[in-house]
Amino acid sequence: MSDSCWLCHRALGQRIEWHHPVPKSRGGRATVPLHPICHRKLHVRFTNPQLARIGEDRDKLAADEEVALFLAWVAEKAPDFRAPTRRPRR
Repeated sequence: MSDSCWLCHRALGQRIEWHHPVPKSRGGRATVPLHPICHRKLHVRFTNPQLARIGEDRDKLAADEEVALFLAWVAEKAPDFRAPTRRPRR
């Protein structure tokens, strides 16, 4: 098991969630460890069809403008940092 979050690369804390880069509903089987806040961010930002197209390309996820802003914001937070994750207002 990895000692860091697949998305933000920070050390993992007490709570770890397992993410399917390709959603199970789209045939994905592989899982990667994420902080709960990072996991929520991915599912708030992307639909399952979008995640299936991106697959295991973490760099493509991180290059998304909204995710990049999130990663910069969360970079110095403690491993078990929690905060609400909301959809952007449109």
